[in-house]
Amino acid sequence: MTGPPMTEMTTFAEELLAAYRAGTRIAPQGALPTSAAQAYAVQSYLLAALGPAGGFKVGLKPDAPPIMAPIMAARCQPSGSRYPVTDRIGVELEVGWKIVAPLPDPAQPDYLRAVTSCIVPLPVIELVDTRISGPAAADPLVKLADFQINSGLILGAPLADWDGGDFTHLTGRMQVGAQVLLEGATEVPGGSALGTLHALHRAIGDHCGGLQPGQIVITGTIHPLTYVPGNIEVRGEISGLGTVSVSLETLSA
Repeated sequence: MTGPPMTEMTTFAEELLAAYRAGTRIAPQGALPTSAAQAYAVQSYLLAALGPAGGFKVGLKPDAPPIMAPIMAARCQPSGSRYPVTDRIGVELEVGWKIVAPLPDPAQPDYLRAVTSCIVPLPVIELVDTRISGPAAADPLVKLADFQINSGLILGAPLADWDGGDFTHLTGRMQVGAQVLLEGATEVPGGSALGTLHALHRAIGDHCGGLQPGQIVITGTIHPLTYVPGNIEVRGEISGLGTVSVSLETLSA
């Protein structure tokens, strides 16, 4: 997949890049994206300046191409890290895949079997925040251009003795401070973590460099996105996969 050249999106992309670099939010003055192609062109522009990609997030929609966004390598941190928060931040517990070898051709019929020798699963916490203020922050294509509002990714330990099985129906727990966001049975969005990886691989092509060994692919939250304040501990667990945690710390004014 390749996006169109940066033309009318240049001003918006430069505004967004400035917001990333300053750690602030902006009310964009430039023309906003009106198509997924324009949003992906902005992603490519941003990653060229902020990259490399440490992974990708993907969302599946019925009867539509998957939506996808790179996750900056600089914002991928190990479990137990401290992560700065300006005011509030969204948290999501997800199944992730670490790519450990070049992936097979996404068109091959036995992809779901072949890919298991190239990946290992791990629990992750995605951190979600926008770089946009004002009404534009709710625009789906603006969110897509803004790396689908990814703020960071916290990585649990890869599962050392994975048997190659898929993740579909899960038992999990997600807690923020004293608030329990998830406890008990849940499901991977779309019903298959391997299927979500395959959908992304079929769609991504060379967008933002494509999928590469060492990167992480995340497969969607297993509980509703929840925004929480800083100065709080977040801990997630997926049965049979492991635990992951992060300390959210409010930045001083």
